Amino acid sequence: MGYSVGQLARFAGITVRTLHHYDEIGLLSPGERTAAGYRRYTDRDVERLQQVLFYRELGFSLEEIAAILDEPGADPLTHLRRQHELLRRRIGRLEAMAAAVERAMEAHTMGIDLTPEERFEVFGDFDPDEHAEEVEERWGGTDAFEQSRRRTARYTKDDWKTITGEAGEILGEFAAVYAAGEPAGGERATDTAERHRAHITRWFYDCSYEMHRGLGEMYVADARFAANYENVAEGLSGYVRDAIVANAERHA
Repeated sequence: MGYSVGQLARFAGITVRTLHHYDEIGLLSPGERTAAGYRRYTDRDVERLQQVLFYRELGFSLEEIAAILDEPGADPLTHLRRQHELLRRRIGRLEAMAAAVERAMEAHTMGIDLTPEERFEVFGDFDPDEHAEEVEERWGGTDAFEQSRRRTARYTKDDWKTITGEAGEILGEFAAVYAAGEPAGGERATDTAERHRAHITRWFYDCSYEMHRGLGEMYVADARFAANYENVAEGLSGYVRDAIVANAERHA
């Protein structure tokens, strides 16, 4: 008998009105109707709705989605390949955003002298000032905090773009080594951990191996830091922590 419009709306987390609209514009019409004229959606309709919602999530207009889904010769594999590419692009953007967030929090300072336009260009939707109170409470008065404050107060927009770019590259390296199945204590992983430590030392504060260990533990223990890695790959935060520990041990 298929699914009623109310059932499908609940499954998909959308409104009945949305499904009615999709039917009216020909984007998703129910494959069946009851004798009384009520809409009934088939399994094929459900699959099409999933495609519609996926492309909507990626920012496509309803007109663009209709053209994509009704493209002659486009089979399910074609859509999967296209979706995979679109997701890879989004992941790349999210990695860059996560790196910007991480660098801003690791800086332990809100002394970023940029205009609102420059801040948006560097950090996107992330606002470092929102974390000012917590940063002061956690690290205010420490040598690393003061050192980082002095350094970052002098940074220009181009400096911050360089910092976030380097951070994104390091995050990408961790993700690639992890995906390749390399051990956290292996040369590639520990070399990446060393580059991560050197990046902090260069731009923010003198990060000893012991301090680096502490950061690694925080990446796992603090859900907000862990999300920067887990949003890239499940288990990546623990892998980064283990690589940092292994790197510290090889330099002991």
